[in-house]
Amino acid sequence: MPWIIRDGEVLATLEVAQSHLARMRGLLGRDCIDGALLLKRTRSVHTLGMRFAIDVAYLDANLVVRSVSTMAPWRVGFPRPRARCVLEANAGAFERWRLQPGDQLELKGI
Repeated sequence: MPWIIRDGEVLATLEVAQSHLARMRGLLGRDCIDGALLLKRTRSVHTLGMRFAIDVAYLDANLVVRSVSTMAPWRVGFPRPRARCVLEANAGAFERWRLQPGDQLELKGI
């Protein structure tokens, strides 16, 4: 199973949505996520139809966190021009992981 890592510390297990359909579906239909979901080739997200709030991190091409936010259900996020992918997790996860802008992330097992 893939992992998301920062400075050698494993933050969470990772699901990767690579296809257009997988990115569109995202976390819809779920009640939560164990770990995190990486949406490749994505600059914005929405929570329309979501059952729970999520933390969202916008990552650049080098997997550096550009910005983070928490989105309640039924919200639309603004596109981030420098973002190349988005990391989503249950609301509160990024606070527990101490994830913040400027963090360099690494993917293992992909």
